[in-house]
Amino acid sequence: MSVEAIPQTGYGDATRALGTPRSIEYQVFSQMTGRLRRSSRPGTDFSDLADALHENLRLWSVIATDVAGDQNALPAQLRAQLFYLYEFTVAETQKVLRRDTDAAALIDVNTTVMRGLRGELPAGGV
Repeated sequence: MSVEAIPQTGYGDATRALGTPRSIEYQVFSQMTGRLRRSSRPGTDFSDLADALHENLRLWSVIATDVAGDQNALPAQLRAQLFYLYEFTVAETQKVLRRDTDAAALIDVNTTVMRGLRGELPAGGV
C-alpha cells in the first residue's frame, strides 16, 4: 500500500502520528546508520556488522527500485544520483564484507542522504 493510500483507508491518524514520508525516510536512515556505526566498533562481532550491511543493502535496493520506476516523481538528475549511490553501496558493501575496508564510506553516504532529507545540502548535490 502506498503512503498516499493510507489516509483513504482509515489509517490517517496513524500516518500523522508517524510523520511525513520524508521524516519517515529520515528515521529509517538514522536507525540504519546508527546500526552500522554500532556494529563497526572495535570488538564487535563481525556477524553483527554483516547483518547491518545486509539490512543497509536492502534499504538501498528499495530506493534503487523506486527511483528506477516510471512513477517516481523526483527529478531525473536526483533519481540518477540516488541510483548511483545504490551502485556504490553495493560495491562498498562487498569490500567491507571481504574486510578490505571499513564501513565509514557507507556511513558517510547515509549521513549525506539524511542531511538531504533535512534540506541541509548545498544546491545541486546528493
